[in-house]
Formats: sequence, C-alpha cells, structure tokens
Amino acid sequence: MKSILIEFGQLLFTLSLYLLGGVILGLALLPATLLVFAVWEKAAEATPLVKGLAVSFGVAVGYFLFGLTLLGVVAFFRLLLGWKLKEGEYQAVSLGALRWACTNALYLVVAVTFMDFILITPLAPLFYRFMGAKVGRNVQINSKYCADLSLLEIGDYSVIGGHATVIAHSFERDRLILRRVKIGKGVTIGLNSVVLPGAEIGDGAIIAAGAIVPKSTLVPPHCTYTGPQG
Repeated sequence: MKSILIEFGQLLFTLSLYLLGGVILGLALLPATLLVFAVWEKAAEATPLVKGLAVSFGVAVGYFLFGLTLLGVVAFFRLLLGWKLKEGEYQAVSLGALRWACTNALYLVVAVTFMDFILITPLAPLFYRFMGAKVGRNVQINSKYCADLSLLEIGDYSVIGGHATVIAHSFERDRLILRRVKIGKGVTIGLNSVVLPGAEIGDGAIIAAGAIVPKSTLVPPHCTYTGPQG
C-alpha cells in the first residue's frame, strides 16, 4: 500500500510539473504569438506567396523572441518561488528533494527548447546567474548538461567545453546528496568531461576531454587532470 501511495504521489508531482511547464511556456510564447498575429493581419491582402513569406519570417523571429522571453520567465519563477538548493543529504521523498526536482525542472524547460542558441554567448552566463550560480567575468559556457546551478561556482575567464557535464547531486542508498562544485579562475573543462558533486578545481587547471572528476576531488591549480590515478 505504501509503495502505491508513493507512486501516486510521484504521478501527481509529475503532472504538477507539467502544469507549471505549461504556464511558463504559455507566458513565454505570448509575445511571439502576438507578433505572428500582427504579421498575419498586415499581410492579409497580400498574395499567398508574400503572405507565406511574411508569416514564415514572423514565426522564425517569433521563435527567438520566445526563447529570450523564456529565459526571463524561468528566472522570474525561480525568484518568485524562492527555489535555491542547499548542501546536505535528503531522503528521496522529502522537501529538500522536492525543491531539487523543481529547480532542475525549471532549467530543463530552457535546456530542451532554447539553450543551444545561447551557448558560447553572454546570455548563457547571465542565465546561470539568474538561476543562482556564481559566475565570474568572461566565462564561456558551451554545454547544456549542467544542473543544480545554485550550487555551482565558476571563476573569471573559465570555459565549460562542449557536452561537458557538471552536476552537484548524486543519489546513494535512497538519499539525495547535494555538494557544491567550485571551478576556479581560468579553468578549462574539456569536451565530454564529467565533474561530480563536491569537486573543487583550482585556478588555471585543465580538465582533459572525456575526463571524470569524481565526487569531492580536489584538482590542484595549473595542472592538467586526465582522471583518477590508481
């Protein structure tokens, strides 16, 4: 009976996240929808070809307008709801785990719809800051596979390479464990590398492409880290 109640609770929680996602996406789509409506009305008496071109360009521009609006809407909801992660260990069914799931769900809305278009641009670090990350100056982010952003620190002039994974959580024996990840100044996180919870990477270090930085690993400054030595 207990397991059935847990599964039912998980289903309700999932549906509530879908509802929240629908509200966020709907609000973000509003400016783009109004733009397309305006273009359609302006081109109402044009030939089918001209009308088709006008609406096509309106939809294309509207998509980017939607994406930029989405960044702001998601950041607003995070601030409004006060979702900020704290280091610690939490039961899989707990308020802390619920906050973790909701916070990452907000990020996921952007990651699957628009994140690819803001990578390597100043918008990516700005969005990370809005989501609670501590990000220094002139940081380049080229991966959408980061999570737990309010537990992430990135120093000045650091680079997160393509498809790198940086996360501050793990699940162990039915417990959610959250540990802050600290990336120093001038650090390069290589292509397809993985940085796990509690890792601290010293200034000027290079994490080699494909390397795995295990939990709570301290990477010395100005070294090239290729993986655990053993």
